[in-house]
Amino acid sequence: MGVYLNPGNERFLESVSSRIYVDKTGLIAYTNEVIGTRDKFLCVSRPRRFGKSMTAEMLAAYYGKGDSKHLFVGKAIEQDASFERHLNRYQVIMLNMQEFLSESSLKEGDGMECKVEKSVLWDLLEEYPDFRYFDSKSLVRTLQDIYTKTRTPFVFIIDEWDCIFREQKGNRRGQERYLDFLRNLLKDKPYVALAYMTGILPVKKYGTHSALNMFDEYSMANPRQLAVYTGFTQTEVEQLCRAHDLDAAEAKRWYDGYQLPLAGGKNLHIYNPRSVVSAMSAGLYDTYWNQTETFEALRDYIIMNYDGLKDTVIELLAGVRKKIETGTFTNDMAAFESADDVLTLFVHLGYLGYDFHEKEVFIPNLEITMEFVNAIRSAGWDEVVEAVRVSDQLLEDTWNLKADAVAAGIEKAHFETSILNYNDENALSCVVSLAYYSARRYYTFVREFPAGKGFADLVFLPRSSCADKPAMIVELKWNGSSKGAIWQIKERKYIEALVGYKGDVLLVGINYDKKSKKHVCSMEKAVLSF
Repeated sequence: MGVYLNPGNERFLESVSSRIYVDKTGLIAYTNEVIGTRDKFLCVSRPRRFGKSMTAEMLAAYYGKGDSKHLFVGKAIEQDASFERHLNRYQVIMLNMQEFLSESSLKEGDGMECKVEKSVLWDLLEEYPDFRYFDSKSLVRTLQDIYTKTRTPFVFIIDEWDCIFREQKGNRRGQERYLDFLRNLLKDKPYVALAYMTGILPVKKYGTHSALNMFDEYSMANPRQLAVYTGFTQTEVEQLCRAHDLDAAEAKRWYDGYQLPLAGGKNLHIYNPRSVVSAMSAGLYDTYWNQTETFEALRDYIIMNYDGLKDTVIELLAGVRKKIETGTFTNDMAAFESADDVLTLFVHLGYLGYDFHEKEVFIPNLEITMEFVNAIRSAGWDEVVEAVRVSDQLLEDTWNLKADAVAAGIEKAHFETSILNYNDENALSCVVSLAYYSARRYYTFVREFPAGKGFADLVFLPRSSCADKPAMIVELKWNGSSKGAIWQIKERKYIEALVGYKGDVLLVGINYDKKSKKHVCSMEKAVLSF
């Protein structure tokens, strides 16, 4: 046992001994399927705080020499037929590349790969001191010699594999040397039984250095067979909420929204695991997405306003889903050809959800919405920040049926966010949605709500903890009539779609007159009793 060679069970023991532990050992059944096959190279990318390191520690405990069976008793993997066959049968080399990057410099010949080679060789030569080595200063040749004599293959677990691409964006030479090192260490080597790499970015397309093309990618855009292990599922979160006496609907509002593709065109809802655990431990829902290097990336790219990104971010804040092309993203944080590349990066950072089947991105939940608002404030988008700030008053005016004040509030939000191409009902919808930003504290907000004989433009349904607030149906018109919008709500029976709701319903009609460039609002109150 060494620092990097078979590092032991202590880290995984800490996880399973924690007050809150969600069993994800079922992932081992999949790695057992591919170990020792042509599919043995896995690059699993997830955002920060999605359990990457915990998974790496679990795999190291399971595969590494030693005795870890007791840690898996009662866990999902124990029921799998492959459990005993691979348990503690391999030499594990576990590397956290962030550690080596922090210890290295940008000087030629002093890159992180040099630190890795020296460190692992130290452990190997301590474990196998009596072998005759061809070149004991070469990691690859030493691994080959050990494997030739023992016939025990190695499992490589590499955490934070992409740290150099995130933290040293301009160090092209260092990045190339690092990729060449990984390729030489892993590709076509008989001593490799399994290589499991994890980080935030997928691995491919680094210019001519697509050196790691033997890896299959399991990313936030397409996690393939590992979707259920990417974060907490809804069933897992509901169980935690019952155990900690917290509202599952609130957990969903705060931390759900990552939609990962399943077969048959379906999506699996995934929650941010670290935020859920923090909320359960504290007994309070809040934003636990503490600012890290990824927040800096979000802020910096928003400041750049790359290729009209500002318009898109405003629409996303308004609840719009945007189609993007993810295929042009080169999987680094420096080379961008379009706004779609930046939005794809946001998917991998966890700041956007991605619907694989519809090819659309969206802000997934309240926690991330707040991160976007913080980033916009840091970026100096004062006009958007102001539109969000005054939304409290707009909501009060709506509750009090002050139609003229509501029209004036929408007018102000329009001018504050006037960078939008304000020429159709969709643009009006974005402005109105952003103007009602504060309503998200009290309501579940739905655009294009299926109701009666069509779709209501905007519907605000009070959350269970805000039962004293009225429901709101907002219908929009472009060069029409605000009263006509109210008539449409009634004629198309939108109100009747609020099945199970009892209480006041505010009918809000908003029209924008293109000629006068004025907004007009009409309002009525109805009461539901069915």
